[in-house]
Amino acid sequence: SQQTSVDPAPCNLTMALRSRCTASSAKLGLGRFLSPASSARTFSAESGGVSFVLNDDQKMIQDMARQFAADVIIPQAAEYDRTMAFPHDIFQQAWELGLVNAHIPEDYGGPGMHTLDGCVIAEELAYGCSGIQTAMEANTLAQMPVILAGNDFQKKKYLGRMTEEPLKCAYGVSEAGAGSDVAAIQTRAEKQGDKWVINGSKLWITNGGVADWYFVLAVTDKTASAGKAMTGFIVDASSEGVSAGDKLVNMGQRCSDTRPLFFDNVVVPEENVLGEVGAGFKIAMGAFDNTRPPVAAGAVGVARRAMDEALKYSKERKTMGAEIIQHQAVSFMLADMAMGIEAARLLTYKSAVEIDEGRPNTLYASMAKAFAGDHANKCAADAVQIFGGAGFNTEYPVEKLMRDAKIFQVCVVWCSLAPSPFSLSISLYF
Repeated sequence: SQQTSVDPAPCNLTMALRSRCTASSAKLGLGRFLSPASSARTFSAESGGVSFVLNDDQKMIQDMARQFAADVIIPQAAEYDRTMAFPHDIFQQAWELGLVNAHIPEDYGGPGMHTLDGCVIAEELAYGCSGIQTAMEANTLAQMPVILAGNDFQKKKYLGRMTEEPLKCAYGVSEAGAGSDVAAIQTRAEKQGDKWVINGSKLWITNGGVADWYFVLAVTDKTASAGKAMTGFIVDASSEGVSAGDKLVNMGQRCSDTRPLFFDNVVVPEENVLGEVGAGFKIAMGAFDNTRPPVAAGAVGVARRAMDEALKYSKERKTMGAEIIQHQAVSFMLADMAMGIEAARLLTYKSAVEIDEGRPNTLYASMAKAFAGDHANKCAADAVQIFGGAGFNTEYPVEKLMRDAKIFQVCVVWCSLAPSPFSLSISLYF
């Protein structure tokens, strides 16, 4: 059932991986180089090379998030998917443990974690339910523009309150005609005296109906180029003229509160302008660079859950007198899942480390998001296939995983709908 836990990968999967690798390597004449030790990671921090090991603090965070997912999220995930209610109680428990608002700097009451730390948390929470994880991660997306461009007053007021009580916030950028194409937004902000007046609407806003405040991107100079035409604002949800539309019923991640937002002559004080006037597009893109890695990590969590559920079921289900994991077609599917999960996680970690070290990560973050999202969908679809008819039924969790996974190919997209920035990054890199 959807409440059952999953077992670690047994030796059958290791054998399937080795069989898969041997079959491929034989074609290249590399079989003689394969040995049990060939998969060992030979680079480590101690040797002065690359380390693939989390530090003690990150392991502790990982263990905490993993336990929380097992004890709190998984037992309730199916019910929240059915009711589509926002998981306020789970959010509060996660907030009390410090699993929400992880990136808020210590000066403003937060733990001041890095992007890599956030990826570790995101994978574990998404393993439990990516809809619930998205409800939590939406805070980070909305907070990031304030972290990157806010002044001390803004950070104290809007980040500080997030650490005092379990509040939510939302990132108001997407519109009906401006999802991937952020430069096409139509929401306007006009300066009137010492205040700004915002008119327009936003769509697909995660946490839209439960947020205490929003980051809103609006056009302030329609004659300027896209890079200078927009400005970022902090808008209190209680402001007169702000309203949220009906909750959107999505294919997956149904407990995530996704709604349209409407701004009707909303007055915003000058003190709520983020950074300089005209710097909004740059701020929004900087936020994406910091938050795409955790989105990719969420996709890794979904892929890992799909693999574990399929692996467990393949050891229980028998056909023709044998567990179906013994059938090569099934074992190869599981092996492909495991290989892709490892690759997606490493690419995600690289994209996180790059930004944590102060280097541009747009290319790697885009790669990680696209690759991890695609692989999560493949793992979920293959898990349904391994479950057979049972996978098509809500009694088992894989049909939910398949619905939940699709958003990773759609949200914060750099793939099919937005090839130009990705292609540009590649051309500049190579």
